[in-house]
Amino acid sequence: MNNAISWFEIPATDLQRATRFYEAIFSTTLIVMDMPNIKMRLFPIQDMQNGIGGAVVDSGGFHKPSSTDGPLIYLNGNPDVQNILNKVEAAGGKVVVPKTEISPDYGFMAVIIDTEGNRIGLHSV
Repeated sequence: MNNAISWFEIPATDLQRATRFYEAIFSTTLIVMDMPNIKMRLFPIQDMQNGIGGAVVDSGGFHKPSSTDGPLIYLNGNPDVQNILNKVEAAGGKVVVPKTEISPDYGFMAVIIDTEGNRIGLHSV
């Protein structure tokens, strides 16, 4: 096992709004993948075989956004998590834990609430 995580899904009740939010704060374009029972917007990755992938999803209620419950995932905020935090409020989100040093060896973290009400961590070295 190379990584403890291989895939993640971030719930969305308004997929267009959530897509705009994540595209704005990460300065990227999410990839559309719609199936009969679930609509996804995938975060681009270089190597699907060896990388960690994930998506913002509208599953018609199977996934439920939460700002307090469930696992907390951390998205890659390199090279500096502050660059992403600077875009969060303008994109409709909220910063709930500002850039905080974990340690000199482990870098920095922050926590935001996205437009769907999800608690999402950010990490940079």
